[in-house]
Amino acid sequence: MYAVVATGGKQYRVEEGQQLHVERVGEPGTDVDLRPVLLVDGSDVLSTPDQLSGVSVSAKVVDEFRGKKIDGFTYKPKTNQRRRYGHRQTLATIEITGIKRG
Repeated sequence: MYAVVATGGKQYRVEEGQQLHVERVGEPGTDVDLRPVLLVDGSDVLSTPDQLSGVSVSAKVVDEFRGKKIDGFTYKPKTNQRRRYGHRQTLATIEITGIKRG
């Protein structure tokens, strides 16, 4: 059985026991519930809001790390305005512990 969940502005297809990298959702060692669940596929497909109201996907935060650095640069021509910046997103490794149908 698999589910499609949304977290951190992105959608992921997850199965029980799978590990994936998402934006930070909690401290390492904590359990989290991923909502909203968008689709569950097992013997049949659940996709309407009424069918998905009792569905929950639980996960455990395994690790936390910093992602790849993104370098940015902005400027305005003819005015000598320049700005350099960088960003590293904090990511978490989570392990899907269960997909429960309500």
